Amino acid sequence: MKNGKDLRAIAYGEVLWDVFGDEKKIGGAPLNVALRMKSLGCNAGMISCVGNDENGEKIIDSIKNSGLETSAITISEEFPTGIVQVTLDESGSASYEIQYPSAWDKIILNDSAKLLIKEADILIYGSLICRDQVSRKTLEEILQNDIYKVFDVNLRKPHYTYELLENLMKSADFIKFNDEEILEIASALKSPHTNIRENIAFIASQTQTEAICVTRGKNGALLYWKGNLYENDGYPVKVADTVGAGDSFLATLITSLHTGKEPQDSIDYACAVGALVAASPGANPQISDSAINEFMNKKHL
Repeated sequence: MKNGKDLRAIAYGEVLWDVFGDEKKIGGAPLNVALRMKSLGCNAGMISCVGNDENGEKIIDSIKNSGLETSAITISEEFPTGIVQVTLDESGSASYEIQYPSAWDKIILNDSAKLLIKEADILIYGSLICRDQVSRKTLEEILQNDIYKVFDVNLRKPHYTYELLENLMKSADFIKFNDEEILEIASALKSPHTNIRENIAFIASQTQTEAICVTRGKNGALLYWKGNLYENDGYPVKVADTVGAGDSFLATLITSLHTGKEPQDSIDYACAVGALVAASPGANPQISDSAINEFMNKKHL
């Protein structure tokens, strides 16, 4: 077990601009996870690709300023930096229109990326990066390494098949779903169950994965860890938007579990961080440890 500053994480996948009307913010689920892990004191880096354009230059500058390792982010002369049009409904829930092809669809490992992978303790990856065969093949190469693999399912229609998802789950040591995702995937895999708890056990059995978490929006999350199930029933907040809340939840949960926190404390803390992100605009608001603890303590008053 390591402390935060000794824990080395590498995220693989999309870096892009989330566009909200006239405003844009840097995003991409793997990047959001890496940024939150960095803010929690971990060493973190990003493997991706941006275009040789102003949007790409601004992303790399921003990531450098956050303290993330950027040497494994390559620059494409052929494809533009990714852009996602984000639409929010009345509840703050987001839907996405994802530009294709984008530079992050064409990730090739450079020497820096290979070294970062070799040195890392944890790899974070998602399913969206596999929509293009170039980045998918690069992920398949990375997954051959001896590293703790965290799969953030993060479904975005039509960019997945159930065969792909099953293979990615079988490669993982830890799988993160939201409540809709686990029910959809379990049903596709012929699960006889209709509730989340039974389907966590079903997925664990089908994929031989010993750690699974499921987020449930305002109702908190479930964590299956070393044969036991832990639960948090959520923290009430006024939602600004849901963009990045699940990413920050995952980053906090993984960091906590791998730096010695008890599973129940880990899921409680992660749910608090996810709620605070949902209460703030954008995917990566700054949140201090003291603000998180104060927020958690208020619930128990």
